[in-house]
Amino acid sequence: MLIKREDIKALVDKIHKSNKTVVCTNGCFDILHVGHVRYLKKTKSFADYSIVLLNSDKSVRSIKGPSRPINNENDRAEILSALRYVDYVVLFDEDSPKNLLDEIKPDVYTKGADYTMETLPEADIMRKNGTRVEFIDFVEGKSTTKTIEKMQKG
Repeated sequence: MLIKREDIKALVDKIHKSNKTVVCTNGCFDILHVGHVRYLKKTKSFADYSIVLLNSDKSVRSIKGPSRPINNENDRAEILSALRYVDYVVLFDEDSPKNLLDEIKPDVYTKGADYTMETLPEADIMRKNGTRVEFIDFVEGKSTTKTIEKMQKG
């Protein structure tokens, strides 16, 4: 379910008051593939509720360039919301979800295993708020970039 950014803090507070846990992850999730699904399934395994912090179209363009995203933010949010491993989706415009993570203070935060605590841009926020970080291995050969490259080859 897509939740407005200004409403997410109250929702997370309500979840925490009911003694349930929250896991967050973030990303563009532009062209959904099996790697995304397995990543989101593993993310959901760490808490009662999973929240995907989804890069807005503006954010994706800033990070990936003017030809991205392929799918607009509303379509990407709807697709993610349809997955049983995703409870809530929140859009953000910045390049990094640091401010949103600092506001939400999830119990667990997941990131791809291409990061470490030393390279994780959000590490300082995670440490400050006592959020556990879990790094999830990627599915070999599965990525939006590889999908786009394969489509362009025809």
